[in-house]
Amino acid sequence: MSAPARTPSVPLASDRLLRTLSLGEDVSRLKYVSGAREEALHRMGIETVEDLLLHIPRRYLDFTHAYTIEAAPLGEVATIVGTVDRVSLKHPKPRLSVVEVSLVDDTGVLQLAFFKQPWLAKQLSRGDRMAVQGKVEFSYGFKQMASPHFERLDDHASAGAMIPVHPVSEGVSVAWMRRIVSGALERVGAFADHLPAPLRARRGLMSASRALRSIHFPLSGAEREQARRRLAYDELLHLQLALRLRNDANLLDVTPHAHAVGAHVEAFRRVLPFSLTDEQDAAVSDILRDMQDGSRVMNRLLLGDVGTGKTAVACFGLAAVADSGTQGCVMAPTGVLAQQYAHKSGPLLERSGITWALLTGATSASEREDMLHRLASGELQVLFGTHAVLSDDVVFRELSLVIIDEQHRFGVNQRNALRAKGPGADLLVMTATPIPRTLALSVYGDLDVSIIRKRPVAGAGVATHVLTEANRDVAYGAVREALAAGRSAYVICPMVEPTDHAEDLEDVPGIGGEDDQQHVRLHNVVEETERLKTVFRDARIDMLHGRMPAQEKDRAIARFRAGETDVLVSTTVVEVGVDVPDATVMIIEDGERFGLATLHQLRGRVGRGGHAGLCYVMTHAGAGGRRSPAQDRLEALERTDDGFSLAEMDLRLRHEGEILGLRQHGGVSLRFVDLDADVELIEDAHEDAQELLRYASTLQSVATLPMRQEVVKRYGDVFKEVSGG
Repeated sequence: MSAPARTPSVPLASDRLLRTLSLGEDVSRLKYVSGAREEALHRMGIETVEDLLLHIPRRYLDFTHAYTIEAAPLGEVATIVGTVDRVSLKHPKPRLSVVEVSLVDDTGVLQLAFFKQPWLAKQLSRGDRMAVQGKVEFSYGFKQMASPHFERLDDHASAGAMIPVHPVSEGVSVAWMRRIVSGALERVGAFADHLPAPLRARRGLMSASRALRSIHFPLSGAEREQARRRLAYDELLHLQLALRLRNDANLLDVTPHAHAVGAHVEAFRRVLPFSLTDEQDAAVSDILRDMQDGSRVMNRLLLGDVGTGKTAVACFGLAAVADSGTQGCVMAPTGVLAQQYAHKSGPLLERSGITWALLTGATSASEREDMLHRLASGELQVLFGTHAVLSDDVVFRELSLVIIDEQHRFGVNQRNALRAKGPGADLLVMTATPIPRTLALSVYGDLDVSIIRKRPVAGAGVATHVLTEANRDVAYGAVREALAAGRSAYVICPMVEPTDHAEDLEDVPGIGGEDDQQHVRLHNVVEETERLKTVFRDARIDMLHGRMPAQEKDRAIARFRAGETDVLVSTTVVEVGVDVPDATVMIIEDGERFGLATLHQLRGRVGRGGHAGLCYVMTHAGAGGRRSPAQDRLEALERTDDGFSLAEMDLRLRHEGEILGLRQHGGVSLRFVDLDADVELIEDAHEDAQELLRYASTLQSVATLPMRQEVVKRYGDVFKEVSGG
């Protein structure tokens, strides 16, 4: 008799793997999710179990230190747990409802009053256990709370805990959201962590599964903070890995240049009309050291406030290019700025024995043809230009240095297109937008950073004054005085035409919902130009805005620079780079509609010569009689001209993406990171990303592959050049 056939042995997937895979399951697989709740979750963008677990509470009710009613201190915010004894709905005035609730415990009675929430009378019943949090007052013989935060206590929200309050929508209540999240956490359990255990241990980080449980249902404020710290670290590390891997992908199979530093660099140092400051000298050393290192391609961000001499520092890199017999290219976001760089730096380069040219959309066909011939032959060593340098017919003999100014105004693809003209070319990006170091490290994780904080030449400076409509004559009087002295002025408007909509502007916090902003008609360039012709009757008034053809914009700036225009009415197109020493007065209309960084950049356009500048910021903020965040911003602008301290404040007031235009990074958002407080964490993630890529340059090792998969999942748009997605 033959032996029975044996069933093939198929190894079962481990429990941890199954739990990990469950993160990607549709949210409809969860307990309590179906029908209206499933539709509500989908409306909130929650499609998978992982989406749900990353839908973190917007706040918590901390009932870990609850008082009895008798012990609750008067005049202070306290948490009290008790039982509902009585509920009544009253209407003391027309259109005013008050729900009065008597809450009792073993020590006394607490009277609660909820205004204009009549539905609570039906939701609360005698015998319900409640936790309330609010300011304790005493009146008519009882302790009282007016409109406190409250929770009905159930199995998922017991007294003595941090009770999460999640964002919800119609179809799923806060209580049901807690139940659904609790069920999801039970389903996924202790899933596999994409971070290696030694890395977690070194940085004192929770496991991913514990962090998600603790962010939703922490036992204390300290535990909640540790959970946030782990989730913030994940964001920072994987964003920097994505940026660096994308950059490395663009540098595959390229040979870095080992630049020489010789006669042209020394000649340029001699022809500079000033001596370098310590900060400038340190930045030059950073750049030249990177360029001389033939083992790696330079990727450096040169960060400096208005007037800190970034252009002169960058030109040392161009001089090193000439010493190496190769070529360099400087790309600026506007024709005006490209011309300015060429006219300021070109003569100094020429005196150093370096050939240069300027290419913009306004360059004539004959000039362009000659320029392209000299560029292809190598006769031309430095090219300044706009997007025009990206044209297919712009061919370098050997491009070894790319300099991009105000790089956040260019897309990633444009940056890469220029670098493709010189495989292995070093990259130097510059910005005059002050960026806190933490933001520079987290968002520009693929770049080394050099910072210049101090202005080498203070100039006459600029005084800033915030005015309301009642004091407009002060600003107009300053313009008249400047014009009488032969100088000129800017007037900045947030919109171009009267048909534009205020909703299209990128509002800053504290604007959209303020009563005093609801009916304000914002200034536009077209109407303001005509109106000012009646205010300054003898003045020559011109306009400038981003919708004008490039040549027309260049001509408007040229007329203003030459003194043929007295008052230039413009949008923020003049924010960066426009340098007119005789412009001494600026009026910024509707100043509350701009962020601090933009306002600081705008006022940097005046007071650049030998005459002091005046900047008047007109505002409607506070017109309704209430304090507004806009007033805080504008008062900070009056107090300081330190762009970096203003940037720190802007960072606290606005989302980081609004400051830097991070749409180019595929909508990257740092949801868990506090850029103001997480300085050490950001430094750690920056260091760890570098170390991980030294260990496994593409994260393809067994230990790092889970991180690579996480990078692709989180930052697919940033990472698509590497992932092929």
